[in-house]
Amino acid sequence: MTPQPAGCLSSAYGRHRMYVCICNGVTERDIRQAAEAGCRSVPELTMRTGAGANCGSCLDTAAALLEDTRGVRELPVPMLQHAA
Repeated sequence: MTPQPAGCLSSAYGRHRMYVCICNGVTERDIRQAAEAGCRSVPELTMRTGAGANCGSCLDTAAALLEDTRGVRELPVPMLQHAA
Protein backbone atom coordinates (compact mmCIF):
# COMPACT_ATOMS: atom_id res chain seq x y z
CA MET A 1 0.00 0.00 0.00
CA THR A 2 1.35 3.44 -0.96
CA PRO A 3 1.81 5.85 1.96
CA GLN A 4 -0.40 8.94 1.85
CA PRO A 5 0.56 12.50 2.75
CA ALA A 6 -0.37 13.54 6.28
CA GLY A 7 -3.85 15.06 6.45
CA CYS A 8 -5.12 13.20 3.37
CA LEU A 9 -7.75 10.53 3.13
CA SER A 10 -8.18 8.39 0.06
CA SER A 11 -11.64 8.18 -1.44
CA ALA A 12 -13.09 5.19 -3.24
CA TYR A 13 -11.86 6.68 -6.53
CA GLY A 14 -8.24 7.13 -5.46
CA ARG A 15 -8.46 10.91 -5.08
CA HIS A 16 -7.13 12.62 -2.00
CA ARG A 17 -9.01 14.96 0.26
CA MET A 18 -6.70 17.24 2.21
CA TYR A 19 -7.97 18.48 5.54
CA VAL A 20 -6.81 22.03 6.15
CA CYS A 21 -8.67 22.59 9.43
CA ILE A 22 -8.70 19.41 11.48
CA CYS A 23 -10.62 21.08 14.34
CA ASN A 24 -13.65 21.76 12.15
CA GLY A 25 -13.18 19.20 9.37
CA VAL A 26 -12.66 21.80 6.61
CA THR A 27 -11.04 20.46 3.45
CA GLU A 28 -9.09 22.12 0.66
CA ARG A 29 -12.14 21.59 -1.55
CA ASP A 30 -14.37 23.42 0.97
CA ILE A 31 -12.04 26.43 0.88
CA ARG A 32 -11.82 26.44 -2.90
CA GLN A 33 -15.61 26.21 -3.20
CA ALA A 34 -16.02 29.14 -0.80
CA ALA A 35 -13.57 31.21 -2.88
CA GLU A 36 -15.41 30.31 -6.08
CA ALA A 37 -18.67 31.36 -4.41
CA GLY A 38 -17.24 34.82 -3.73
CA CYS A 39 -15.43 34.57 -0.40
CA ARG A 40 -12.82 37.36 -0.34
CA SER A 41 -11.13 37.30 3.08
CA VAL A 42 -9.96 34.93 5.80
CA PRO A 43 -12.49 36.25 8.36
CA GLU A 44 -15.26 35.64 5.84
CA LEU A 45 -13.83 32.17 5.14
CA THR A 46 -13.93 31.42 8.87
CA MET A 47 -17.57 32.51 9.04
CA ARG A 48 -18.51 30.41 6.00
CA THR A 49 -16.55 27.23 6.74
CA GLY A 50 -15.36 27.37 10.35
CA ALA A 51 -11.70 27.13 9.25
CA GLY A 52 -9.48 28.73 11.88
CA ALA A 53 -12.24 29.27 14.41
CA ASN A 54 -10.59 27.11 17.08
CA CYS A 55 -6.80 26.86 17.32
CA GLY A 56 -5.95 28.93 14.22
CA SER A 57 -2.99 26.81 13.13
CA CYS A 58 -4.58 26.36 9.68
CA LEU A 59 -5.01 30.05 8.88
CA ASP A 60 -1.83 30.43 6.81
CA THR A 61 -2.69 27.44 4.65
CA ALA A 62 -6.33 28.49 4.36
CA ALA A 63 -5.31 32.03 3.34
CA ALA A 64 -2.92 30.67 0.69
CA LEU A 65 -5.62 28.40 -0.77
CA LEU A 66 -8.11 31.26 -0.77
CA GLU A 67 -5.66 33.55 -2.55
CA ASP A 68 -4.63 30.84 -5.01
CA THR A 69 -8.22 30.07 -5.96
CA ARG A 70 -9.18 33.74 -6.21
CA GLY A 71 -6.14 34.39 -8.43
CA VAL A 72 -7.11 31.64 -10.85
CA ARG A 73 -10.73 32.76 -10.88
CA GLU A 74 -9.99 36.45 -11.39
CA LEU A 75 -7.74 36.24 -14.42
CA PRO A 76 -8.55 39.15 -16.70
CA VAL A 77 -10.48 38.31 -19.81
CA PRO A 78 -9.50 40.41 -22.82
CA MET A 79 -12.30 42.57 -24.14
CA LEU A 80 -13.21 41.92 -27.73
CA GLN A 81 -14.09 44.95 -29.76
CA HIS A 82 -17.23 44.79 -31.81
CA ALA A 83 -16.77 44.78 -35.56
CA ALA A 84 -17.87 48.03 -37.13
